[in-house]
Amino acid sequence: AKLVESGGGLVQAGDSLTLSCVGSGFYFRGYDMSWVRRPPGRGPEWVSGITIGDNREHYADSVKGRFTISRDNEKNTLYLQMKNLKPEDTALYYCATGADPAVVISVADYRGQGTQVTVSS
Repeated sequence: AKLVESGGGLVQAGDSLTLSCVGSGFYFRGYDMSWVRRPPGRGPEWVSGITIGDNREHYADSVKGRFTISRDNEKNTLYLQMKNLKPEDTALYYCATGADPAVVISVADYRGQGTQVTVSS
């Protein structure tokens, strides 16, 4: 089983990016999913989560109103649309199973290797 992220890059402050995470080898639609980021020199931060069934979205305060999480279970894909990016959003972004922030960071069943997002000022 694996998760593979894509869509990162180097952008300027105020720009937008959309990240994708494709799952394989496990029952993707049966898992809550989250995005987590690891800023340079710091520990992982939970960014956003989406639950199965009702597709309820949850966001960290730092990204609320700027980021949108979504999923396409037919494509086994999780997305993170990021708008109005700020330099403090610079991080390695990865997806993981689960929606509880503490669980996702510490004991997710599956997590990807990540895609780098760098925002210049």
